[in-house]
This record gives sequence, C-alpha cells and structure tokens, in this order.
Amino acid sequence: MHDDDNPVPPRRRTLALAAAAALIAATAGWLVWETTGGAAEPASRALGPGPAAPGPVRSTSSPVPPTAAPSLAGKTVVIDPGHNPGNFAHPREINRLVDIGTNRKECDTTGTSTDSGYTEAAFTLDVSHRLRTLLREQGATVTFTHDADRPYGPCIDERARIGNAAKADAVVSLHADGSGTGNRGFHVILPALVKNGAADTTAIVAPSRALGQRVAREFALATGTAPANYVGGGTGLDVRKDLGGLNLSTVPKVFIECGNMRDPKDAALLTDPAWRQKAARGIAAGVSTYLRG
Repeated sequence: MHDDDNPVPPRRRTLALAAAAALIAATAGWLVWETTGGAAEPASRALGPGPAAPGPVRSTSSPVPPTAAPSLAGKTVVIDPGHNPGNFAHPREINRLVDIGTNRKECDTTGTSTDSGYTEAAFTLDVSHRLRTLLREQGATVTFTHDADRPYGPCIDERARIGNAAKADAVVSLHADGSGTGNRGFHVILPALVKNGAADTTAIVAPSRALGQRVAREFALATGTAPANYVGGGTGLDVRKDLGGLNLSTVPKVFIECGNMRDPKDAALLTDPAWRQKAARGIAAGVSTYLRG
C-alpha cells in the first residue's frame, strides 16, 4: 500500500479506510498462490471463503500469476527408442554378442508386440517422437540413439556410447514389456552398482535413481496407470545389472517399461495414441523435474 504524504481530513477518513479494507479483501486471494494437486490455485479457494467485503471495489492491479517454470535451455537429453523396426530382417547382426562388462549379450533384439501385431519398436518410436517435441518446447537439446534411420540396431553398447558422447544430463530408454497375461503396469529400471571390465556405474547409480523416481511418479500421474504388479514390489522401480545400456553408461540413465504388450488391458492402452501422448507427457515431466533439481 502506498502512503500518501497528505493528511486525510477527518470526515473522509472513515470512507477511505472502508475502501482500503474492501480493496485488500478483494485482491488478497490473487496475491497469494499455493500449489495443490499439481495445479496452482488462489489461496482463497484453498483456505475457504473469507469475510465478505464491505462493497464492490474495482481493483486496478492485475492478478499475480504463479512463477513460470524454468527452462531446460542448456540441458541435453538423449532418448533411446528401444529396438529398431529393421531388426526383424537382420537376425545375424543383432544376435552378435557384445561386451556389457558383467558378461556378453546379444547386440539387440526385435522386442515384443501385442497380439494384434503392434510392435514394441513402433511403440517406442512413436512415444519418443512425442517426448522429443515436449522436451524441445522446454528448451532442451534432444538427441536420439536412432530414428529407424539405419538397417538395424544400434547395439546396446553403442546406445550407451551415444549418451556418453553427448555428455547427456539424462538418458531415457523407452520400452514396453512382453510378460504374461495378467501382469500389468509400468516400471522404471535403474542401474545396479557394477564395476567390472568396461562397466563402472559408481558415479551414476544415485543420480539415475533420482531420475527414475521422478519419471515413475510423473508417469503414474500423467497416465493414471499403476506400477507393475509383477516386478518392483509395487514401487514401479527395478534395479538390474544385466542391461548393457545401463552398465556401460557414464551419465544418468534409466529404462522405462511403459506397460505389458502381452496383456490385453495394457495393450489397449499402449495402442491408443491419446494414451501414448499422456505417457510422453509423464516421462517429460519426470525428466524436467529431475533436471531442474
């Protein structure tokens, strides 16, 4: 409130005070904001109705909006679309063994599919494109490990190298599971502590867990789906040391299994474009909150 240097005549003081009180009551709800359930709303709504103002007062000040979310400018995210649509035509190449530190494993696999033939490779590319758009809108630099622009692969060791070479602030590998019918829900895979041969995850275990926890939380909120009922003990998180893409990473990285393609109910979600957009929004929100600290 601005204090006027001129004294107020006694006969006008009562009217002035009443008008000031009305102005404060009318604008107080817009001057204080709080966040509830992920959406900002006026504190007047959150706290309940206050005392009625003495009379209508027209405010000349604008409502104060919530603080704008910070940008992801300067952050690099690598998106790793699981598998490649061309892998089916290159069994010899993708079956070649590569070193993942703890042992040797196939270069890549074809991935799974729904009973109707919708492939995991098609799903991961679709969600990856949606995710890239959302992250770029926030200012992030986004790189793919592939965009179905090569005959097959890349192999799992090369996927890790791409993220490492980019010095990514976060890497997310997108997948959909191929478990049994009745097994439903998503889970995020975190790197275990591995120090063997070419693999050393010492520096990335903690930040990768922080990334994974945020992705799991935001994915559940955005999609309305529950954590997997068959892995992770209901936490939506699983720690593994047998995935080359994690073992060989030197930057924070997680995998997300967005659902089970072999379960009819999950498959109905995974094949729905509207749900895939929700999935991308959830992953983007998880990555964003992690990068913003």
